[in-house]
Amino acid sequence: MLVLNRSEVENLLDIGQLINSLAPAMEDLSLGRVSMPPRGIVYGQDKLGLLATMPVYLPSSQILSTKLVTLFPENECLGIPSHQAVVIAFDAKTGTPIAMLDGTSITALRTAAGSALATRLMSRPDAKILTLLGTGVQARTHAAAIARVRRISEVRVWGRAAKKIDALVNELTASMGVRVRPVPDLKEAMAGSDVICACTHAAEPVVKGEWLEPGVHVNSVGLNGQGREMDEAAILNGLVVVESREQALAPAPSGANDLTWPIQNGLITRDHIHAEIGELISGTRPGRTSRDQITIYKSVGVAVQDAVATRLVLEAARKRGAGKEIPL
Repeated sequence: MLVLNRSEVENLLDIGQLINSLAPAMEDLSLGRVSMPPRGIVYGQDKLGLLATMPVYLPSSQILSTKLVTLFPENECLGIPSHQAVVIAFDAKTGTPIAMLDGTSITALRTAAGSALATRLMSRPDAKILTLLGTGVQARTHAAAIARVRRISEVRVWGRAAKKIDALVNELTASMGVRVRPVPDLKEAMAGSDVICACTHAAEPVVKGEWLEPGVHVNSVGLNGQGREMDEAAILNGLVVVESREQALAPAPSGANDLTWPIQNGLITRDHIHAEIGELISGTRPGRTSRDQITIYKSVGVAVQDAVATRLVLEAARKRGAGKEIPL
């Protein structure tokens, strides 16, 4: 079995290539060409954390894999990532385990790549102001990914911890070469923004419909089984697109409370979900239809994205001779 650690995965996986490779895979998902059951969930002691299993078979790429991912929100107080994971890849013809990869980096990069793909499909072509809500790993990867699909000239950073805000501002200023500034007021951070990336574990909404201006595109990737990242007004006002209707509307913590709660409250129906990303790619559903339209991509993460990232990492590893072979 080939074993690849976090730094190796990060060095091998090109975010631009990943964004492009996700497009046909998401189309396959919407066309029913992917075997991907709902994720399985088991809770840890006192339900302070959980372990999720995310298996998938992607025939077009001959990838058979599963991700094992834990979510322990209180880890942030310990200086440990809240999301940790491994991905196991198998030979699609024999079922033989062939590789084990760090899944924490896979998760961070494929989530940001999914948002970048949505941004390319849904945001205004001249979008240039990016707002990051959150200061963690996802905020970092989203900044890099969004810059691959839009000419970003200004990045705004909002968060709850001043030290983390300053650290991220300094890091992005050095890596992106554009104006990056902290904006401590949430409403001000969103005002005039073209693209908003909500990358938090917030239980109370940080994306509020009354603050969304005409033409803005929102990527919301935060999941919290006890709350939601966007309020009902945001959902009501926006053209909502997801990776998979089935996954997005699954019971918490797998699905998005941002969508299921308004449905349960009778404010919207399942039909309020305009499309899946794969439907935009195939052209069976339209994307943005006007400059003033508010568009929303609500991500819950799907295993097919992990599979695509895993394939790219393994292909690069074989070419470069990276990783370590370990007999089972």
